[in-house]
Formats: sequence, C-alpha cells, structure tokens
Amino acid sequence: MENTKKHFPVCSQYMYANTASAGLLNDKLMEWRQEHDLDYLIGGSNMKTKARFELIPKVRKTVAKFFGAKTENTALVPNFSLGLNMLLEGLGTEHTILLVQNDYPSVNWPFEYRKLKIEYAVLDENLEGNILKKIKSEKISVLALSLVQWVNGIRIDLDFLKTLKRDFPELIIIADGTQFCGTTDFKFEESGIDVLGASGYKWLLGGYGNGFFLFKDGIKSKFTLQTMGFNAADINAKGRDDVRFAMHFEPGHLDTMNFGSLAFSLDYLTSLGKGAIEKHLETLSEKAKREFTALELLEDAVSARTSHSTIFNIKGDDKLFQKLTENNVVCSQRGSGIRFSFHFYNTEKDIDAIAQLLKSS
Repeated sequence: MENTKKHFPVCSQYMYANTASAGLLNDKLMEWRQEHDLDYLIGGSNMKTKARFELIPKVRKTVAKFFGAKTENTALVPNFSLGLNMLLEGLGTEHTILLVQNDYPSVNWPFEYRKLKIEYAVLDENLEGNILKKIKSEKISVLALSLVQWVNGIRIDLDFLKTLKRDFPELIIIADGTQFCGTTDFKFEESGIDVLGASGYKWLLGGYGNGFFLFKDGIKSKFTLQTMGFNAADINAKGRDDVRFAMHFEPGHLDTMNFGSLAFSLDYLTSLGKGAIEKHLETLSEKAKREFTALELLEDAVSARTSHSTIFNIKGDDKLFQKLTENNVVCSQRGSGIRFSFHFYNTEKDIDAIAQLLKSS
C-alpha cells in the first residue's frame, strides 16, 4: 500500500504515526469538498435541499453497506460522544454497567456522570477473562467499551464478544469503534455487538463533524429515546409519533459536506479493499510489536497478548518526544508514554526508521 502515500500530502513532509489522534485528509477528498462548497455557493437552498433528500440517504446506505449493517438501523451523528449521550438518555436506571478501567473518557464519563451502578474490568493482558469474571459474578446488564483502547492499543477479541452475547443474550453490548472502524473487514450484523458508534475523523479518514451509530433490531425495545426534532420525522408535520428508532439520533439538519466527506472516504477505502487494508495493518502491527518488544519499550499487558492493533504506547519522556518531533515523526504523548499509531499509508520502513531513532536515544 506504499503508493497510497501520494494521496496524503502530510506524508511527504512527515513520518505520520498519529492516526489515533487524527486521520489524514486525502487530496481527492479535498477536491470533492471544494466542489461541494462551490455547488452551495452558486446553488444556495436549491443545492442544500437536493443534498438533503439525495446525498444524506446515500451516506446512510454507504455506511450501512461498508459495515454490514441495516440501513434502517443506521444513524448519522456529528460524533460518537453526542450519539452515546442521546442513547443513554433512554436507558433506565435499573441497569448495572460494566466498563473497562481507564477506557476513553467519552465512553466511561457519560455512564459515570449519570450515577448509574457501575463495575469495572481491569485493563491488562487478561481483559476478556476479566470481563467474563465480572459478568458471571455481578448482575451486569450493560457492557460498554472501546473495541481498541486509546492509550495502549489493546484490542478486544471480537470472537469473545460474539460468544459472550451467545451465552448472555440479555446483555446489552455497546461499543465505541472510533479507534477500530476502518482497520478491518468488519460486519456488524455478524458480530456480538448490539450498538456500535464511531466518529469518522480517525481511521475512516472522513474529517471532523461526522460519525454514526449502528443498532441491532432487538435493541429498540431496550431504550426509550427522548431526542426529537423535525428532521427525525423527515420534515413531516404529522410524523412526530412515527419516528423510527435510528432517526431519533438525527433530530436536526446534518452537514452535507461533513457527511458527504465520510461517504467519499468510505468509497475510497472500499476501492483499496478492506481485506487488503486489514492484511497490511496486521503486518505493520506484528512488525512494530517485534521492534518495540525487542527494545523493551512495551508494557507487559501488550507484550503478552497474541494479537494487537496498530496503536502502541512506548516508554518515553519529554526529551524523547522532542527528539522524535525534531526528526519529523508525528506522534502523541498519552498517559506516561509516547503513542504511535500506524495506518495503511504507513510502511515497514516507517517503523524501521522510528526504531532506529529509539535505539539511538
């Protein structure tokens, strides 16, 4: 996938290892965005009305198809955090929630802020076992977690979630896919997940201001949603009481440029091949794990797991981060270390170069 670098101008200036913070803008996507705004400039409301009835439904279908979900159970939201908060407004207070310790704040905080009864699973190499133990010992009715942990990149075993749902069919599994979606050939309807939400600005490369939520059919009876608006009823003055579940997440107008950008990027990823992207990222993950393990820079919880994402947090201080920055490596300081995150526009040569910088520190 080395040839994909040419579509991302940032890669000509930097060694970009920071997709977990923000995915890159594709030059072809920028052209589409410019054309979109030009159409708005010369078309005004005519363009926006057409886009609302043609582009937005197309985006919803594109998202559903890309992730193997049902279009009628797909909601477009500006970001994951807003969508999750809308969902939780419809969740009863009788539930006991299982969260992962130190998970992304926008996953844990909405539950904690509502003062629900909460249990926590320890985030270590035995994450799946820790989750199962809690579910067996406590009266857990909702499991909410990131599919990939934002600080250290630990990725939950999707087969484990499928088995968990089979063994505990009444358990509601809510997942944040923001650090996951766009990295594998994932099929939502075949998974054990009941609700999957994600923002589109990281691995999906859709830019900011867009995201989505996917729902299984059975989840509709578990929530009493409170959000409502004219858009949810397809601008039908008599449609207030006939709004389908997913449309409660779209009470107002959606930005056609932002959501059009998401659809454009999903089409681009499809053209590259979801399977090809997944295979390339597996190669990068294995390569990075070998290099960082050899340098004894990874925490035991990561080193001990058989498979991992392409997000790695290594031991490193401000001085090392400054050295990486001075050598045009774009990464992030997270927790007590330095986080690298590799996407399909990265290569094994990038990892070799980073490893060499680390060895010379």
